[in-house]
Amino acid sequence: MTRFDDLRALALQWSAPLTVRYGEPLRFAGRDLPGPERLRVPTRHGRVPAHLYRPPGSADRPSDPPVVVHFHGGAFVMRYPQMDDWWCRYLAATAGVAVANVDWSVAPQARYPVGQEEGHDVAEALATHGAEYGVDGRRLVVSGFSAGGNVAASVCLQARDRGSFAPALQVLGVPALDLASEVPEDGPGMLAPGMRRLVRRVYFPDVERRREPYASPLLAEDLSGLPPTVVLTGERDALRPDGDDYARRLRAAGVEVIHDVTPGVDHYFLTDDPVRARRTMAMVAARVASAVGADATPSPPGG
Repeated sequence: MTRFDDLRALALQWSAPLTVRYGEPLRFAGRDLPGPERLRVPTRHGRVPAHLYRPPGSADRPSDPPVVVHFHGGAFVMRYPQMDDWWCRYLAATAGVAVANVDWSVAPQARYPVGQEEGHDVAEALATHGAEYGVDGRRLVVSGFSAGGNVAASVCLQARDRGSFAPALQVLGVPALDLASEVPEDGPGMLAPGMRRLVRRVYFPDVERRREPYASPLLAEDLSGLPPTVVLTGERDALRPDGDDYARRLRAAGVEVIHDVTPGVDHYFLTDDPVRARRTMAMVAARVASAVGADATPSPPGG
């Protein structure tokens, strides 16, 4: 890792609000929901912001809604939770859940394991003190895309190992689950090998620690006792092997798994095929609602 690496990471971070637009075609539901509440949840690394989306009519419900704790992507360098606003609104509107979109720490301001530990502590706080935030933490799902999929998987491993809480489900979209194995010289699609190496240098600078299960969940010796899991991968995504292998290992460990591969798409697996995305998103929303006993609404027209 060099100072130049950190500057490159900062440039990506600062440009994210101007450049990240991948979710705009996927706003199939939840546009009319109010803006999220801004929480500040205590963790071992200080208070961490989280944007809480509530389901329609939540003020009139007799009890607090279940909650999805979601971790956005961004290659461990983009601290921009708004990139997944479309997903949070969709789940809140169609699965009948609250969604806490966690603003976890990234490089170069933080290094592993800060973001993963923040993620665990936020989820644990909502699980054990949900009433303080107006959610039912006894009915909790962990979700994440890309780098956030890494954090989500790490959170579930930490929760299992610590006995801190028990998620009803984990949803891992195009997750980065192996940060220790060598990056190939050439790779398919938008995740260029150079970018993947940069991510490792700036967020996982200690090479030996990259093999820890909370950094590389795919390398964990034991995957038993984890919650039922939805794994979403794209056929042409460079990270597809991570998700595919994790799904196989989870099944071998006795974990219930739904593994959905979108054909012919890269890392932005939903935006590449919005027609199929409707079906994929509706499937996930239904699975989330079923896992926590929420009142799901029908999929939007065309879903």
